[in-house]
Amino acid sequence: MIWTVYLSGEIHTDWREQIKQGCEALSLPVEFTSAVTNHEASDAAGDHLGAEENSFWRDHKSSKINSIRTKNLIEQCDIAVVRFGDKYKQWNAAFDAGYLSACGKPFITLHDDNIIHPLKEVDAAAMAWAQTPEEIVEILKYVTTA
Repeated sequence: MIWTVYLSGEIHTDWREQIKQGCEALSLPVEFTSAVTNHEASDAAGDHLGAEENSFWRDHKSSKINSIRTKNLIEQCDIAVVRFGDKYKQWNAAFDAGYLSACGKPFITLHDDNIIHPLKEVDAAAMAWAQTPEEIVEILKYVTTA
């Protein structure tokens, strides 16, 4: 079986690449999907539908276009990793975690210990909490090959 792993959350560090490289080095039976990680492209996803003077409507249209991809990839994944960084609040990642939970999809949260408290409900719904991409690779190694 090839496992589909959805990578959600923070886009300002290379955690996705670290997980992909770690899994590739171990020849794990996984493939990865993700939301659009180019911030500018994501923000502009709805721009072709017409210019908006009010930023709320621009964000609203782009959010709906982006959710087509996100919703489908979450529904198709076998497991997900939801990354919360320290610098920005990733409301979209929290929403993804809630949707994963509602869909009955297992997910792992990835974040430092200094944000345990604000993520307590998200972590309670997760199957595991990891602090490093290396820990994610070890979990994926276990669940895909044990």
